[in-house]
Amino acid sequence: MTPLVEVSGLCVDYGRGSGRVRAVDGIDLTVNPGEILGLVGESGCGKSTLGRAIVGLEPAAEGSVRFEGQPVAPLGRRKRSTSLRKLQMVFQDPYSSLNPRRLVGDLIGDGVVLGGGTRAAAAQRVVEVLGRVGLPSDAAQKYPHEFSGGQRQRIAIARTLAADPECLVADEPISALDASAQAQVANLLGDLVRQTGLALVFISHDLSVVRQIADRVAVMYLGRIVEIGATSNVWSAPVHPYTEALIAAIPRADGAGILPIDLPGDVPDPASPPTGCRFHPRCPIAEDRCTLEDPRPVLIDEREVACLVRAPAAVGSAAR
Repeated sequence: MTPLVEVSGLCVDYGRGSGRVRAVDGIDLTVNPGEILGLVGESGCGKSTLGRAIVGLEPAAEGSVRFEGQPVAPLGRRKRSTSLRKLQMVFQDPYSSLNPRRLVGDLIGDGVVLGGGTRAAAAQRVVEVLGRVGLPSDAAQKYPHEFSGGQRQRIAIARTLAADPECLVADEPISALDASAQAQVANLLGDLVRQTGLALVFISHDLSVVRQIADRVAVMYLGRIVEIGATSNVWSAPVHPYTEALIAAIPRADGAGILPIDLPGDVPDPASPPTGCRFHPRCPIAEDRCTLEDPRPVLIDEREVACLVRAPAAVGSAAR
């Protein structure tokens, strides 16, 4: 299968000179048509920056992003390529991503008009996409402040659907919502993928939601992907110690009295990352070499893992 999105050696920097921070450091990633890729990690790991770089909202310091084989150039004053309108983003905060002074119908219809459609076609498309996200057609004649947080996020999703996208990047789309709205929006996104065949990059710190809807999951730590593979494999048998720690920290409502295990320490300063493996200051199985050697991803049990300690034993047992 030809990937829809290809990320190769992507690096994203903030600041310059001695104040430069490399928020994303050498990411290789693909997203296939009809796939939900979950992107998880602690706050500050770079997952939102990666999502913004995929759609062109952050410029690449090194590496590249391609959508359907075409380079994704950073957004600027110039007009965005028509083909890249198939690559859309749902932002974290529906309260700030929607212009409060414009009617919902106009906000959604812009995607059609900017693509060359008429206002009549836009009005018809608005009714269609509102229905697809579970909102009545008369929502088009209201303003964003007249809706709840969950409804606003549905409007934001409808706005992206108006452009008939092939890939959505959803950056923490449920974190600003209450619990019931979180489940509804997550289920809505999953249903849209199944119904339309579009690809979805779902960025979240809520691992339990990612487990329910994602086909594959990529685990990020301090600007790098440390483990990526099929969601069922990663959750049933995590290989990287950081992935193990994230899963162990998920609260469980199983009545067994098992308390979540907090990961010790804090994420290091990305402006001055540790030498060697970036996770070694917090890793329970770190060895001396982990402070010196930078692990590269290797294939272990049908997923890619960047861990010096786990890789040799796993690869050796597979060879036997």
